[in-house]
Amino acid sequence: MKIAIIGTGNMGAGLASALAAAGHEISVGARDLTKAAALAEKIGHGTVGGGIAAVAKLADVVILALPFGAAAEAIKLAGDLAGKLLIDISNPISADYKELTIGHTTSAAEEIQKLAPQARVVKAFNTIFAQLMAPESRSGKTLQVFVAGDDATAKATVSGLAQSIGFEAVEAGPLSNSRFIEPIGEMNIHFGYFLGKGPSVAPAWVQI
Repeated sequence: MKIAIIGTGNMGAGLASALAAAGHEISVGARDLTKAAALAEKIGHGTVGGGIAAVAKLADVVILALPFGAAAEAIKLAGDLAGKLLIDISNPISADYKELTIGHTTSAAEEIQKLAPQARVVKAFNTIFAQLMAPESRSGKTLQVFVAGDDATAKATVSGLAQSIGFEAVEAGPLSNSRFIEPIGEMNIHFGYFLGKGPSVAPAWVQI
């Protein structure tokens, strides 16, 4: 599957590396072409780097691996996303990482869907720290990725991507449920960085 990852930060790099190693065809897009090329070279496995519009155009799946505040510009630069599967991994958090900036009546994912109305937006990966993207970092444990969206086929595709890199995909309902999933991501940030557990924790929904 051809996957474009927009963003060269820790999350983008972690996802790109894991997906490329799993055999997916990965391209990295960024405004800074030098950063995109450098990350692609580091990842290997045939990964290529380029501009945001260029990589988005050729991809089946586009992953927005950016802070929520950068999403609008990236979507604008990406161009025509009609029919594309667009994965939002963001949490709409404040600059100090301590609180959500939107919620209750909307979510980052829903706002991104408004910005790209012809795309099929799916929420996923927002509760996993970048340090846990690599399968070997999970110490043999299977972590959960919550997958929410309004298109069943798109959700199935995202679930398959998550499973291909060793996660358990959890059906999390419609895109509007991102209003609940994003606070879980923020709580995980608190556990990791403010409550002393470090970036090796992740939430799980356990069936009793």
